[in-house]
Amino acid sequence: MQPNVYIFEMTVVDLINKDTSHKHFSFEVLPPLKGAGIEKLFATIDKLKDFNPLFINITTHHSEFVYKQLDNGLLERQRIRRRPGTIAVAAAIQNKYHIPVQPHIICSGATVEDIEYELIDLQFLGINNVLLLRGDKAKEDRRFMPTPGGHAHTTDLIKQVVEFNNGIFANGEPIKNPGVKFDFGVACYPEKHEEAPNLEMDMEYLKMKQDLGAQYAVTQLFYDNEKYFSFVEKARQMGITIPIIPGIKPFAKLSQLTMVPKTFHCDIPQALAEEAIKCHTDEEARQLGIEWTTSQCKELYAHGINNIHFYTVSAVDSVVEVTKRLL
Repeated sequence: MQPNVYIFEMTVVDLINKDTSHKHFSFEVLPPLKGAGIEKLFATIDKLKDFNPLFINITTHHSEFVYKQLDNGLLERQRIRRRPGTIAVAAAIQNKYHIPVQPHIICSGATVEDIEYELIDLQFLGINNVLLLRGDKAKEDRRFMPTPGGHAHTTDLIKQVVEFNNGIFANGEPIKNPGVKFDFGVACYPEKHEEAPNLEMDMEYLKMKQDLGAQYAVTQLFYDNEKYFSFVEKARQMGITIPIIPGIKPFAKLSQLTMVPKTFHCDIPQALAEEAIKCHTDEEARQLGIEWTTSQCKELYAHGINNIHFYTVSAVDSVVEVTKRLL
């Protein structure tokens, strides 16, 4: 008997291009912390589902090192995984809400074999849209260190997925029943990746990802639309033709004035910064973020962008309010 899974055969690009006359949005969520249950995540989706999101993006988090104190006072380094279950969460969302999902597949913390099994599991669950990323470096490392037996670059990950789509396992053996092929996107950075020496070289890597098979790109969050417009213009001049989906997150707390540029390596525009320093409470900052993001999104839609991707972490209610004003 076949398992009861809800399957979408349309790709993310198909969804974006299906109805270009209407404004659309998608959003990203985190898997729950280990042991926390999925109810809070479902509550987040319940707040946004009635706005008909095109797809839901689910991040993934591999293990990391933590230091725990022993009874003798010494510290022991242990590897733990705080947020397991990206694939299971993706399947649960797709089956419960009948909304297309797009789980992350990352190099960080995974071997080639781990990734292969992730792809097999996703096929079994009827999920064929994925976002391919290198992933962040470990907190304790000065630079990204690939897992032994894993990939160092997103381009290597792309090549593995393409080979899998072509019916070849990572060890070169043929896949007897290849199944539905994966459609995939990648990340891009309008203000450049923190490790790239300059924006031009960073964009050359995006062109390489496109040429290897990436069908679309989702940007890192930004608050200055001019940075996005300039990025897209340069990309087109370089022959990057895939859709470049803008990633947006409402400014929500006073602390983000200094935290956001440091964490996400994006500038806070002067106009936003000047208004932010006038705020006395987080609620005032949140309202400012809603106003700024609403204006930002209206301008993006006015420039012909028909899908905006929202990062919802610590900003769900703000995203709901922005979406109400837009759609």
